[in-house]
Amino acid sequence: MDGHKVRTFSLYLQTMTNKSKLGLFDFTMIVVSLVIGMGIFRTPANVAAASPTPFIFFIAWLAGGLVALCGALTYAEIGSRLPVMGGYYKVFSYAYHPSIAFAINCIILVSNAASGAAVALVGGEYITGVIFPHNTDAQFIQTIHIVIALAAIIIFYGINMLGLHLSAKTQTVLTVIKISLILLLITPLFFATNHSAATSLLPSDISPGFKEYIKAFGIGLVAVSFTYGGYQQTINFGSEVEKPNKNIPRGIFMGIFIIIALYLTINYAYVKVIGFEELKESKNIAAIMASKIFGVNAERILSVLLFLSVLAYINALLLSNPRVMVAMSEDKILPSAFQTRNNKGALTLALTLFAGLAAVVVFWAKQFDTLLSFTIFLDCFGMVLSAGSIFIIRKRTAHLNGTGIYSMKLFPVLPLIFMAAYSFVAISLLVNETKLSLIGLAVLAGFIIIYFIVKAFQSSVKKS
Repeated sequence: MDGHKVRTFSLYLQTMTNKSKLGLFDFTMIVVSLVIGMGIFRTPANVAAASPTPFIFFIAWLAGGLVALCGALTYAEIGSRLPVMGGYYKVFSYAYHPSIAFAINCIILVSNAASGAAVALVGGEYITGVIFPHNTDAQFIQTIHIVIALAAIIIFYGINMLGLHLSAKTQTVLTVIKISLILLLITPLFFATNHSAATSLLPSDISPGFKEYIKAFGIGLVAVSFTYGGYQQTINFGSEVEKPNKNIPRGIFMGIFIIIALYLTINYAYVKVIGFEELKESKNIAAIMASKIFGVNAERILSVLLFLSVLAYINALLLSNPRVMVAMSEDKILPSAFQTRNNKGALTLALTLFAGLAAVVVFWAKQFDTLLSFTIFLDCFGMVLSAGSIFIIRKRTAHLNGTGIYSMKLFPVLPLIFMAAYSFVAISLLVNETKLSLIGLAVLAGFIIIYFIVKAFQSSVKKS
């Protein structure tokens, strides 16, 4: 799940696996499943478009993986030292202030809604080519993308309103389809007979200046960060893993290395089969690969399967994010109405609000690229502040040292690398997408103001 992926997926997972602790293999698979989502079907085109050479393209993917490893190990220690439900909310409240916890978690909900809208638009891009293969009217195509994205959100909103059991069963089927497709992405390397012209991975002799390289790398890292996102959910598993001091770092190392290897291999396949310059202009890249190798019928079939994979991510978001609102309601930050359930057990108000938010974001942004930048800029705040909480939490939980909890090696280098990387991404977005970034800052400030307004109102009600 991307990219940035389902930020609160672990809440759902815990409801399904709370009878026993996680072994090394199970934990490793969770790390992998939290990261791999729909981004790999779309964001390589964004990274290629931002990269002047294939060398920068692959360096961005490798750097993203190393940053992900630093972040995952940081979150593993946070989860081990503070093994609580509702990870993000509790950590921010404990390390900083409840207003920061409220604002960041609201930001995460907005970011997740934007991620869902972005992925729904990806699905629209894939399926529109099947439904209207010869239509070239850009305005019409964009309208169809929006209609399909909204339809996907509405359909799975309805499924989730029918209860957890049905939505969970649906999620299992769609996830199996998604995993199978990811494996199929690599097969063209072995069956293609007419690869695109060989592309050198080394920097060309004629290259842009150093500043242009840094700018390109920053823009590319935005899309890479979206695709590698999700590992921060290890923050919720500190008390759920067998022998956490050993299995947490092992599972994270193995999981992240599997993901890095898989992403680099898939991107090599994209460059080799499609061609680096062609990749820059491609959107439904997986379908294009299939058509190059197996013909147009394979492209259409794969596009339908990719659309089903998109639905898996949307369903997971609708399944998990309303439960964050419930946790905030239980802490009396949101009204108790957010805990309301229908006769099927669905969280009616929370689910409706989140689905509505995702639908509004689809109308607002309309294009995947816009949503990608907005989502990552919002994520940067949560990433930097949550990773930075390790410095406070380590000091306050020093009495736990030597008791078997997980403590990362190379502290404080790893969290500082992670925080620097996401600060670099945020600055890159601020420079290149100033309007969207300022909107993100306004949203963050707005939520902090709302927190103090709510608290002031609650205080006045108590006094009266």
